[in-house]
Amino acid sequence: KWTAQNDDSRTVKTMSEDKQFIRREKDTKETGHQTITKDVDIYRDTFIRYMGYSNEIGESFRPLVPKSLVAATYGMAIGYVCTDTFDKTLRLQMDGASPREVAIKGGDVFGWQMLASVAIPGLVINRITWATKRLLSRAPMPVLKTVPTLVGLASIPLIIHPIDTLVDRLMDATYRKMVR
Repeated sequence: KWTAQNDDSRTVKTMSEDKQFIRREKDTKETGHQTITKDVDIYRDTFIRYMGYSNEIGESFRPLVPKSLVAATYGMAIGYVCTDTFDKTLRLQMDGASPREVAIKGGDVFGWQMLASVAIPGLVINRITWATKRLLSRAPMPVLKTVPTLVGLASIPLIIHPIDTLVDRLMDATYRKMVR
């Protein structure tokens, strides 16, 4: 969220509703006539966001590790999703929101995170490593095991922002429209 405030502290620009209740830390920039403040959501705007992608690391390593280890990485990612959901709903509840508002926010955060951090990226990385393995089907076994993993790992940073944007649009067109 970026908000620009004039010298008389009126808000000029607001943020989207899904990031409305974030109050962890702030980055502040001062310009000639305005102070621009960005609220930082530690679960979406910091390195902690990558915890939600632990299952993509598991999917990348699928050709090299037991399936139980891949499943464990999904457990880590879902734990991240639940932590973010709990944090945001608890903060909202502590701010005096109604139970309905808390439930709507919890559904929004959980749905967004499950789609943007677990389901869609997991499927994308799984298919990338599968396709890479298929393309290299005649390669020697060490290449067949390691190259798909490397391609999967290299793909993770490239898919994060497009998937986040896709999920924002999807949630705006479905859940967020439905609960208003």
